[in-house]
Amino acid sequence: MKYLLIFLVVLVIFIISVTLGAHNDQVITFNYLLAQGEFRISTLLAALFGAGFVLGWAICGLFWLRVRVSLGHAQRKIKRMQSQLDKSNQPVTSSTSVAGRE
Repeated sequence: MKYLLIFLVVLVIFIISVTLGAHNDQVITFNYLLAQGEFRISTLLAALFGAGFVLGWAICGLFWLRVRVSLGHAQRKIKRMQSQLDKSNQPVTSSTSVAGRE
C-alpha cells in the first residue's frame, strides 16, 4: 500500500510536469556548468525531472545497501556469539567412572 501511494505521487508529479511542458513550447537559454544551450521548456523540464528522479533513487539505494550490509554483519556476529555460548554451556562429560576410584 505504501509503495502504491509513492508510485501514485510520482506519477501525478510526472503528469503535471508533462502537461506544463506541453503547453510551454517556448525556447529558453539554459546556462549549465560548462556551457549553455537553447532548449524547449518541455524538454528541459522532462530531462531535469528524470535526472532528479534517477539521482534520488541512486542515493536511496546506496543508503539501503549500507543498512543491508551492516545488518548482515550483525547477524553473522550474533550467530558466532550464539555458537560460542552453546559451546560453553555444554555439560562436561567424562568417560571415567567415579565409582571405580573408591
